[in-house]
This record gives sequence, C-alpha cells and structure tokens, in this order.
Amino acid sequence: MMKITLFALAALALAFALPQENDQAKPPVEIVKQDSEVDVNGYNFEFETSDGTSRQEQGEYKNDTDQQGLSVKGSYKYVAPDGQHIQVTFVADKNGYQPTEEKADQTEAAQS
Repeated sequence: MMKITLFALAALALAFALPQENDQAKPPVEIVKQDSEVDVNGYNFEFETSDGTSRQEQGEYKNDTDQQGLSVKGSYKYVAPDGQHIQVTFVADKNGYQPTEEKADQTEAAQS
C-alpha cells in the first residue's frame, strides 16, 4: 500500500516537473498543504498547491465476502490549460476505477 502511495506521489511530482509553455511568466508552484497517514488497514493523504490543484484519497483494505483487496475513494481538482476548472471524484474497488467529473460553475471558478 505504501508503495502505491509513493508511486502516485512520485508520478505527480514528475508531471509537475515537466517543462511548461511560458514557464518564465508563471511563478513556481508550491505545496501549501500536505498530510498523509499509512497503517496496516489503509491509508489517506491530501495535498494542495499554490495554483489551486489539490488531491485527497483514502484507501481501506477490505477482507470480507463482498470484496478482498483495496477500496479507494478520493477526488482531485485542477485548472486545465484552457482555464477550465476540472474536479473529479472517484471510487476504485472490485468494480474498477469509477470517476465522476464535476464541472465547476463560473461562480466557483471566480472564487478560486
């Protein structure tokens, strides 16, 4: 479980490290909030960056008649290159990865 968390965080760090268009015009993105907890029954983590990107996730080990393995719930949000605010909530369990995209309305986008 910890390997999955570390892999996800490393992949995210790599994605943020890739060169972007007009890097000189944009200030560097900083992590403004970060928290995580891992134990034998599961994990949870969350982070937020100065550009409004955030992610939170909880994973719980299930060992019952309905499911054996990891059940994960979480969400993430970011601003796409075209300025659109994207928010996705997801569940990943015995039925696979099940994302639900939520379109942010202009009022919420203006407040961010």
